[in-house]
Amino acid sequence: MSSIILEGGTFRPVFSAGVMDALLDNDIMFPYCIGVSAGITNGFSYISKQKERSYRILKNYRHDKRYIGAVNFLKCRSIFGLDFAFDEVPNKLDPFDFETFNKYDGKILVGVTNAETGKSEYMDGKELDEKCTMIRATCAIPLFFPPIKINNTDYFDGGLCDPIPIQKAINDGNKKHLIILTRPKGYVKTLSKGNVAAAKILNKKYPKLKDTFLTRHLQYNETVKFCEQLEAEGKAIILRPTSVDGIDSFEKDLNKITHAYEHGYNMAINRIDEIRSLLT
Repeated sequence: MSSIILEGGTFRPVFSAGVMDALLDNDIMFPYCIGVSAGITNGFSYISKQKERSYRILKNYRHDKRYIGAVNFLKCRSIFGLDFAFDEVPNKLDPFDFETFNKYDGKILVGVTNAETGKSEYMDGKELDEKCTMIRATCAIPLFFPPIKINNTDYFDGGLCDPIPIQKAINDGNKKHLIILTRPKGYVKTLSKGNVAAAKILNKKYPKLKDTFLTRHLQYNETVKFCEQLEAEGKAIILRPTSVDGIDSFEKDLNKITHAYEHGYNMAINRIDEIRSLLT
């Protein structure tokens, strides 16, 4: 079996959306899809075969204060308007095709971080509810989101513990992988002031998360190296933006967002035969 692995990154995965739209245009559907944060959010539109939906939502609502803006902190303790982004948009304004999604006969997994244990968990995407609760959880960046409660447990962004869930895909029996990263080749994550601050702020309520914040840069860099090793062994294809064509996590320039999407689409088209070979 072959997998598609989706890194997060807030708005950066619009690159990944371009890649997946190229797959849809070539009738390529992976039987196993796993990812975190905005990466797997876009993955849901791939599984529901809604080409351009992820790109369209970002383009249409990036500058809509109901979607993202400081005023949302007063309503829901989040920079994103939670009910707008995860309810009104997918259920009314740009409807998610649950019917097509439910016909998918593969596996889709959503990586989340258990705030109480500080460990990764992987939720069955087939159990997605109309309020998109598990997607809210995997996108819940600490300090930018409140924790998302599922079955009386608090969850945060899946990218905290397992930003590129390749090992889970391997453990589940996949032999070949399409790994879509949202940082350019050569990027090295460092311990940021934001992660140090988050570790201190959240330590009292969620002490198991402290080490997660202080070591996540190390795990990220090690995982990228492992992915590159798999690629060198012919077990994976890595697609990622060039340093010139990447965008910021909270990119405001719509032209850059469009360029990143098109960059992902064209990169996948140029390697479509290689990608198809992963499934044979």
